Amino acid sequence: MTIVLTNDDGIDAPGIQALKAALPHLDTAIVAPDQPLSGCSHQINRGGPISIQRRSDRAHAIGGTPADCTRVAVSYLYPEVQWVLSGINAGGNLGSDVHVSGTVAAVREAALLRVPGIAISHYIQRGRAIDWAVAGRLARKVMDRLMAQRPDPGRFWNVNLPHLTADDPEPEIVLCRCCTQPLPTAFVVEQDQFRYVGDYGSRDRDPGADVDVCFSGNISVTEIQLW
Repeated sequence: MTIVLTNDDGIDAPGIQALKAALPHLDTAIVAPDQPLSGCSHQINRGGPISIQRRSDRAHAIGGTPADCTRVAVSYLYPEVQWVLSGINAGGNLGSDVHVSGTVAAVREAALLRVPGIAISHYIQRGRAIDWAVAGRLARKVMDRLMAQRPDPGRFWNVNLPHLTADDPEPEIVLCRCCTQPLPTAFVVEQDQFRYVGDYGSRDRDPGADVDVCFSGNISVTEIQLW
């Protein structure tokens, strides 16, 4: 079973290496952007050439977006692919984030191409570094559960890991809905420049939805349905 790994932080990001290290028992191949493209949403190449740089037998850096990476992987590099996994993103993709996230767009594109996928992101508490060993362990835990069966056509999983250390209690995996609240929109205007100043960790949340679950220290899992 071939598993394609991608992201929007770029092929050299630590998150995708942590994801690969968490899956030593699976046949994985990395097909990821050649540069960081966080927040690019579902942007795709509109007809120009897309560069493909072979880094190793099972790793290619793509001159395109995460959605482009999924297309190149599924249609050309690994047409036998069984799953597309995107992440581990450095930063949460919760609630309304799913509409702007390149991490999520990669698996949304996979679902459109009839390949099951899981987007995996890691919430960051301000001022703290991510322990990628912990992140990889938690990602393995949730993937073992979700990959036990394929989602229905037109659906994919969006996973967000809480910001934990190795000494924290083991989190629960909570299947929940997407939060409906917007991102913080507080702003300042200085010298005709508009700048957001809202605190991501203080965003509004629906009780029991993914933002609430993840910020409370558990792993949020939402099923996104396209049709």
